[in-house]
Amino acid sequence: MTRTSADHVRIFDTTLRDGEQSPGCSMNLGEKLRVARTLEDMGVDIIEAGFPIASNGDFEAVSEVARTVANSIVCGLARASRKDIDRASEALRHARRPRIHTFISTSPLHMKYKLQMEPADVHQAVIDSITHARNLCDDVEWSPEDGSRTDHDFLCRCVESAIKAGASTINVPDTVGYAVPSEFGALIAMLRNRVPNIDKAVISVHCHNDLGLAVANSLAAVANGARQVECTINGIGERAGNAALEEIVMALRTRHDLLPYKTGVKTEHIMKASRLISAITGFAVQPNKAIVGANAFAHESGIHQDGMLKNAATYEIMTPESVGLNRSTLVMGKHSGRHAFKEKLKELGFDLGDNAAEDAFRRFKDLADRKKEVFDEDLIALVDDTVGSANDRVKFVALQVVAGSKGPQLADLELEIDGTVRDVQARGTGPVDATFNAIKKLVPHTAKLQLYQVHAVTAGTDAQAEVTVRLEEDGKTVNGQGSDPDTLVASARAYVNALNRLFTKRQRSAPPGPAAESAKNVAKGAVSA
Repeated sequence: MTRTSADHVRIFDTTLRDGEQSPGCSMNLGEKLRVARTLEDMGVDIIEAGFPIASNGDFEAVSEVARTVANSIVCGLARASRKDIDRASEALRHARRPRIHTFISTSPLHMKYKLQMEPADVHQAVIDSITHARNLCDDVEWSPEDGSRTDHDFLCRCVESAIKAGASTINVPDTVGYAVPSEFGALIAMLRNRVPNIDKAVISVHCHNDLGLAVANSLAAVANGARQVECTINGIGERAGNAALEEIVMALRTRHDLLPYKTGVKTEHIMKASRLISAITGFAVQPNKAIVGANAFAHESGIHQDGMLKNAATYEIMTPESVGLNRSTLVMGKHSGRHAFKEKLKELGFDLGDNAAEDAFRRFKDLADRKKEVFDEDLIALVDDTVGSANDRVKFVALQVVAGSKGPQLADLELEIDGTVRDVQARGTGPVDATFNAIKKLVPHTAKLQLYQVHAVTAGTDAQAEVTVRLEEDGKTVNGQGSDPDTLVASARAYVNALNRLFTKRQRSAPPGPAAESAKNVAKGAVSA
């Protein structure tokens, strides 16, 4: 997968590292491996698998991704310290194409208040960290954190020294999403003009979306000589997120007249990757999201529809098929069999294992008995709700609710907990409150409900409800999703999904050593209590 032509832009995907730092986002090991395989199949050049020093969970994830991925470069993040770099090197030891990505802050604000270091000491740390990393790995990337707010003279000095020390990729982050395109493009041009050995490294950019300019800034950088873009699927990431991979790739493909560059991404895999990330993280894609939103290729205006019927190019600058959104000819109903169902899932971009496919088929048959028409959106929501649940310690079984204006509101709930089905009844001020109280009785916990959101997957009174639940515990937030034609059942599924993610996050964030085992016991105790 080595690509070195002057017009090739490397795609560096950091969904598994920066993307997972989104509030509420968490992935277990199995989910991370599924994402890594999908990214590799898509043709992503570099996969940043995690931050190995952060926790045992992160180390294990980077290590397993390194073992699994055959073609893409696998990257581990490390601060400018020997301990971090050694840990990253250890996690990457089985990678066929490893990369260590080390960084240190270089802006006056960060050096003074975050690092409490003088510029001369930061400069020496750059040299020392890259030299050490280069002794452990042939492929080293260096980033000046808060690079867009760094003094230009100091930035040039650090970049030149980083390349001399052995960095083959120089990544310039707009860490807080502060830059505007003209400014950021000029910054890249300045580095190319002023750093004497810049031709010995690939210039990369990593833009955040705090002002909604991450993609625009990234493209401005490419136009001025950057040949690697760091981005995430669906643009997930800290705060307002990162530059969206699908937008970067499709902008370069669609506007090749003004941006004559190419990537190795197989764009037909975009929808599959987007749906996978949405299902795993619980982060729904907004309907008007570019490229992958539900409305991205929808035309309701009469004028638009008339134009589309005459020539699709009148209002579509790219085809739905180019991003993997195939127009369906296979209608699903209650008489559809397993083979047709599996073919439909493949058409929608899903490739489930036997157990998950069987579970999804069972839920599809139940849904088809209750709905007159089963739309693609229904199947996507159903599969999203099924994906990754095989190893959940808490599983939804059944719910019966008494509600109405007279009250009392009662919920009879059955959950499977560590393989054992248990039931309970609980009251509440409403049916949702009663349902959530029942869950708390069976699975005691201290997490607080921060968000409860419902939307209909399709039109009609028989539409599936898709519910999003956000829980917070000790500064950790997780999102859960659930779908069902019954809003209360969808609510219970979403809450249970969020709890399972919370237990995963507890274990993964535990520090190395005995404390990690303690965290596992805490999680187990919370479920078994």
